[in-house]
Amino acid sequence: METEKQPTLEQIFAGMRKAMGTIPTAVEKLSRVDPAMVYEHLRSRAYAMPEQRPALDEENRTLIYMAAALAGSSPACVRAMADKARVQGISRDKIMETIKIVRFAMATRIIGDAEPIFAALEKSAA
Repeated sequence: METEKQPTLEQIFAGMRKAMGTIPTAVEKLSRVDPAMVYEHLRSRAYAMPEQRPALDEENRTLIYMAAALAGSSPACVRAMADKARVQGISRDKIMETIKIVRFAMATRIIGDAEPIFAALEKSAA
């Protein structure tokens, strides 16, 4: 049984540079602290975004990742996806619409989270 050869860290970094124009600082530092976790991160990426028969194209993947990074308040991931969007040439309009959707989703979350407050206000108004 033949085992698949693992890419070197430099090969991984070359792919990141090609895709995003840079290597995220956290990943670079992680490679010096725990290289195995870089490989695990790469494995997780392959699981989430398969190369074989993907359901989504790369542009949509980047916009979804960007939205999740914004909603999850992850500055490093937001920066990485901003870099990737620039390299991919994703239009300003698509990026701004993505940001507006995230903003709306977060505002909707606040309204949903405030449901007990609204219920209390209804009771006190009655």
